[in-house]
Amino acid sequence: MPYVKTSVRTTRAGTVRYLQLAHNEWDPATQRSRTRVLYNLGREDELDKDAVRRLAAALSRLLDPAEALAAAEPGELSVTGSRPAGGTHVLDQMWRRLGLDEVIRRTLAGRRLSPDTERVLFALAANRALAASSKLAAAAWVCGDVHIDGLDEVTDDACYRAMDHLLAIEPDLAEQAYHKVTDLLNLEVDLLFFDTTSTYFETEDRKPARPGSAPTASPRTPATTSRRSSSGWRSPATASRSGCGPGPGTPPTPA
Repeated sequence: MPYVKTSVRTTRAGTVRYLQLAHNEWDPATQRSRTRVLYNLGREDELDKDAVRRLAAALSRLLDPAEALAAAEPGELSVTGSRPAGGTHVLDQMWRRLGLDEVIRRTLAGRRLSPDTERVLFALAANRALAASSKLAAAAWVCGDVHIDGLDEVTDDACYRAMDHLLAIEPDLAEQAYHKVTDLLNLEVDLLFFDTTSTYFETEDRKPARPGSAPTASPRTPATTSRRSSSGWRSPATASRSGCGPGPGTPPTPA
């Protein structure tokens, strides 16, 4: 195992310390260990620290980032974990800029709900944007895969309770989002989608197309029964219509 070896020499000017990158190896001829110098770092008071940093960086690239950080820290410290925070931080700032956090916290007054409900709802929204999954998988995502400010962990039961509360406060939340979006982005908004769900069917067998007709759905592609449903909140200023029907990219129905 390489290590930094220190040797001291006394001169007329005083004591000088020299540093060397060394390694101990066994000498079978003498039956004893001897020191082998791998690299001379020079005098300690004239050490080229930039060269040492470059060497440390080159060696760190051979390790996992957490292992490299642990190797650079004193022995009494250890890395317990790390989670990405960039995507959730950006979404959290948008969430707060729209005032959704304040609206949700106001609705919690007088209710027997956890004060973390607002954070849980944000976590579910962030999950849909960054790694869409079920409520059960979203809980595991929050606990182990990402950092969310103010929410270190959550259970699937807490996610379901928060969703129940979300349905109750939908009108107030949608109205707040409408006014904030039109004000911040200077947009004319006709319809805000509160939730969108896509459902489609897939076929396992390739069916040959009839002569003169459009091809049917191919394997692993949406079939002709594909539907897309949505719900929205209409602007108080403008009437809008929404419905459901074939989703984008649906193959034409054979004549």
